[in-house]
Amino acid sequence: MTTLYCAQWILPVATATIDDGAVAVDGSMIVATGARLELIKQFPEAEVRDFKEAAILPGLINAHSHLELTALRNYLDPEERDFFAWLRKLTAARLERMSPDDLYVSAAWGAVEAARAGVTCVGDASDAARTSLAAVRDVGLRGTVYQEVFGPDARSAREQFERLRDKVDELRGAGNERVRLGVSPHAPYTVSAPLLELVTDYALAENLSVMMHAAESVAETQLMRDGTGPFAEGLAQRGIEWRAPGVSTVQYLAHLGVLSARPLLAHCIAVDEADVVTLRDEGARVAHCPKSNAKFGHGRAPYESFLRHDLAVGFGSDSVASNNTCDMLEEARFATLLSRASIGEMMTGRMVDAGDALRTATTGGARALEVGHQTGALAAGMQADLAIVSLAGAHQLPVYDPATALVFASSGRDVLLTMVAGREVFRDGRVVTVDEERLRARMKEIARKLEGQS
Repeated sequence: MTTLYCAQWILPVATATIDDGAVAVDGSMIVATGARLELIKQFPEAEVRDFKEAAILPGLINAHSHLELTALRNYLDPEERDFFAWLRKLTAARLERMSPDDLYVSAAWGAVEAARAGVTCVGDASDAARTSLAAVRDVGLRGTVYQEVFGPDARSAREQFERLRDKVDELRGAGNERVRLGVSPHAPYTVSAPLLELVTDYALAENLSVMMHAAESVAETQLMRDGTGPFAEGLAQRGIEWRAPGVSTVQYLAHLGVLSARPLLAHCIAVDEADVVTLRDEGARVAHCPKSNAKFGHGRAPYESFLRHDLAVGFGSDSVASNNTCDMLEEARFATLLSRASIGEMMTGRMVDAGDALRTATTGGARALEVGHQTGALAAGMQADLAIVSLAGAHQLPVYDPATALVFASSGRDVLLTMVAGREVFRDGRVVTVDEERLRARMKEIARKLEGQS
């Protein structure tokens, strides 16, 4: 049975905007997009659903999240001026105070938030990938969940790798046709060079997607360039030998062969033009997390340069423990304004516009998560992943250009419907795939536990 989803504007993203248009959905697939009257003639038996003053666009994509940390939203903010204190408090809460069910509820609530905000696909890094796989699957999203691995001591590289391989073997089959498993060597300062090489070779052999935090902070740059700074001091205190490669993080990863796996690199703040060219030439992908980067005071990634060099770049929220919301429209707005605020970028590059940001939030994110053949655009033959966003609000009117209205005047709160593979996941103000009220109550219980009230 074909259903026509109609609205004042259809934004296929890969092609021109359609005024007074429709998207024809049959099962899990888009079978046509076009003018409303033409599709009604083409599919005379179809059910017609009219959303009037709204825009229909490809489902938004969050290329970098940590759903299992959703319960830590607002909890870590007092430590945000000290990244290391923030990390210590996060680790203690997650490992010592949250049960496996707490982690599942936290991840599921994060997936609920994503669905409510029009997000249909996530790239989620998790130390407990089984819970995140289950949460993404149960809420009905699409995505890749990356099982993290840690181990900065080269002497234990083989042992840590064997643990990762065992976890991956246990997790095979835990997803479904929409939710797949990847691996994530956490960061250059938490994973030794031998372990990075082992994980890369393994990922290539097993056809597993790789994700890694990279070029994220001044402290990381100090560690790479000359072996100094807080990360170097922390390794030394643990008796771990570190020899600085004397190059940027990107060139370090290239030298080790990590980029041969075409990894998804989150953040990429401390990169220059040569690094961006290296990323492009190696086929690496980038998750741009502007709000999280700014909240920590880590700096600003060269978003305009990523676009100019045609990198596969998508937006990421990072965890809501460091961003506080999962809202890709808000992320798109912040990224655009932050890019424009750079005098140097304005002088050497071009002004990033709403169209750029909307492409990054959809087709760019799909490329970054290697699902561009399935989602990221509204076209016949693509999976029916879409978001319908009201453009009738007082904060949005008048609408002269729907892309501009979406990026500069809208947020996830304006989403009316979220669909994944033809299934309406969010509609009529609620996520229909899980029991939101039970999850809401459990989230409050977890918060009381973390506060020491129970």
